[in-house]
Amino acid sequence: MVTTSTPPGVSRVDLARLTEHWAEPRSLRGWFSTVDHKRIGRRYLVTAGVFFVLAGLSALAMRTQLARPEAGLLSPEEYNQLFTMHGTAMIFLFATPMLFGFGNYLVPLMIGARDMAFPRLNAFGYWVFLFAGLFMWASLPFGAAPNSGWFAYAPLNSEQHNPGLHMDVYALGLLFLGISTTAASINFIVTALKLRAPGMSLNRVPLFVWAIVATAFMVIFALPALNLDNAMLFLDRRFDTHFFDPSAGGNVLLWQHLFWIFGHPDVYIIVMPGLGIVSAVLPAFTRRGVVGYPLIVLSIVAIAIISFGVWVHHMFATGLPQLSYSFFSAASTIITIPSGLQIFAWLATMLLGRLIIRVPLLFVVGFIVTFVLGGVTGTMFALTAFDQQVTDTYFVVAHFHYVLIGGAVFPMLAGIYYWLPKITGRMYHEGLGRWAFWLVFAGMHVTFFPMHLYGLFGMPRRVYTYASEPGWGGWNLVSTIGSYVLALGLLLVLVGVVHAVRRGRPAPPDPWRADTLEWATTSPPEPYNFPVLPRVHSLHPVWDERTAESTGEGATADRILSEGRNTLLTSELDARVERPVPMPESTLKPLVLAAALLVLFAALLVAWYPVAAVAAVVVAATIAVWLWPAGPSRTSGVATP
Repeated sequence: MVTTSTPPGVSRVDLARLTEHWAEPRSLRGWFSTVDHKRIGRRYLVTAGVFFVLAGLSALAMRTQLARPEAGLLSPEEYNQLFTMHGTAMIFLFATPMLFGFGNYLVPLMIGARDMAFPRLNAFGYWVFLFAGLFMWASLPFGAAPNSGWFAYAPLNSEQHNPGLHMDVYALGLLFLGISTTAASINFIVTALKLRAPGMSLNRVPLFVWAIVATAFMVIFALPALNLDNAMLFLDRRFDTHFFDPSAGGNVLLWQHLFWIFGHPDVYIIVMPGLGIVSAVLPAFTRRGVVGYPLIVLSIVAIAIISFGVWVHHMFATGLPQLSYSFFSAASTIITIPSGLQIFAWLATMLLGRLIIRVPLLFVVGFIVTFVLGGVTGTMFALTAFDQQVTDTYFVVAHFHYVLIGGAVFPMLAGIYYWLPKITGRMYHEGLGRWAFWLVFAGMHVTFFPMHLYGLFGMPRRVYTYASEPGWGGWNLVSTIGSYVLALGLLLVLVGVVHAVRRGRPAPPDPWRADTLEWATTSPPEPYNFPVLPRVHSLHPVWDERTAESTGEGATADRILSEGRNTLLTSELDARVERPVPMPESTLKPLVLAAALLVLFAALLVAWYPVAAVAAVVVAATIAVWLWPAGPSRTSGVATP
C-alpha cells in the first residue's frame, strides 16, 4: 500500500526541485494569485458553505413566518426576496459550486495528476463565482433582491409586473455566474481526458471522476438555455424587446421551456456528483469495490442523456398538447431505471462487504433512505393526472427537498467527513460527527415529510402566510420545529470541522485504507501532489501492489519530472504517455479579469453604460494579454504545450 511522500525511488534532490518549482509566494500577492487546484477547491468549499449558511438563515426566517397562520414576522415583499434568494442560492451558489469544490480538490489527485489542465482558468472560475455570489447577495440589504422565485416565471419577471432592479439582479447575476460554471466544466472534461496517470484507462477511472465528467458535459449542453433565457429577459426589461410579451407576439411559455430545458438536467447536475461521492466512500467502509462498476458507469451516462428529455413534466399544468405529455411521462419514468440500478449496486456492496460504521457511512445510509423516498414521489409526478393535482402545492416542495437534500447534501456531508483528514491533515471527532448525523437526519425528515401531507391537503406553495381555517397550522409548526433541529445538526457539522482543524489528531496519509489515488500521498498533499506520478494497474490502485511499486522502487525520471513545473499528458482512452506538459505559475490575471467582469455587470445593472463600455474594453484587453503567445519557457497548460 502506498502511504509515503518520499518513496525510495526519489532522491532528496528531486524532492527539493519539486518543492521549489511548485512553491507559491507566501504573501498577500501569493494568496490572490494562486492557481493550485487544492487551494482553489478549498475556497470553493468555504465560499459555497458561506452562501449555504445565508440561504439556510433565509429558510429559517421563512419557516418561522409559516409556523402559525397569519403571522407577521415578514412582510410579503421581504418574504418574496428571502424565498427567491433561498432557492437561487441553494441551487446556483451552493449545490453546484460545493460539488465542483470537491471536484477541484479531488479530480487531479484521483487521476494521479499534478493540477487541473487549465490552472489559470480554474482560478478565474473561482473568482467569477465569488463575485457573482456577492453581486446577488449584496442586493438583499437594499431591498432589491430577486423576488419571483428561483424559477422566475414570465410574466411575473417582466418590468410591467415587477419594476425595480429585482429581476435585473437575477438575470445579470446568473449570466455572470454562468461564465464560472462553463469554465469549470470545460476544465474538468479536459483534465479527466488528458491528464490521467499512465495506465488509468477508461475502465480504471474512479466513479467519482466519471460522475464529475458527466456533470460537466450536462452543464455544457444545459446552461446555454438558461443563459439565453436570462439574456432575453434582460433585453425585455431594459430595451423593450418582447420575447415574453404575448401582447406583442411574445410567449410566456418560452421562458418555462428554456428554463426547464436547463432546470431538469440541473437536478441531476446537482445530484450526480453526490452519487459519485457515495461510490467513492463505500469501498473504504465495506472493504470491497462497488458492485457492478461497468453498469454504474453506463447508468451515469444514461442519466446524463435521459435527463434532457423530461423537462416538460414541470409543465403538465400549462395546457400543452396532450400527446406530448405521453412522451415526457414515459421519459420521466424511464430515468428511474439507471438511478435505481445504482441504489441496488450500493446495497449489494454493503451486503457483500464488511461494514465499518463510521460517520461517512452513516451519511451514506441517510442518503439512500432519503433519496429513495424522494425518488418514489418523483415517479408519482410522472403521472400527468397526479402532477396536475399537486403541482402548486407543498407536496412538490417536499419531493424537491427530499431529492436535493437526500441526493446532494447527505453525500456532501459524507464527503466532508471522509476527505476532511486528507484536506486538513487532521481527524474529526467521531462523537460530534454521530450527533450531527442524527440531528440532520431527524431534522430533515421532521421538516419535510409533513409537507407531503399538508400539500395533499391543498396548501399552496410560494405563499407568505395562510388562514387558520384549513387546519394547516399544526403541520407547519412541526415543520418549523424540524427546521431548527436540522439547523442545529448542520451547526454541529461546522463545530466538528472547526474542532478537527484546531484540535484534531494528525491524520495519516490513508486513515480509511481506501482504494483511490488521493490516499497515496500525504495528508494534506504537497503542492506537487505526488513526488512520482503513479503508473496504474487496476481499478483500485492503492490496494494494488504493482501500482504501489510504481511509485516506490519502480519510480523513473519520466514520472518524477523534477526539472520543472510539469505533469504528464496521456491519451484519452488508454492513458498512454504522450509527453510532459509545463504548467503555469501563479498570476493575478484571473483575478483582474473577474474583477473587470464584475464592474461590467454592475454597470449594466445600474444602467451606467459608459462605465460598462470601459469595463468591456478592460475585459477584452485582459483576455488579449492572457492569450498573448509566450516564449517556450513560459508556456502553460495543455492548450499551449
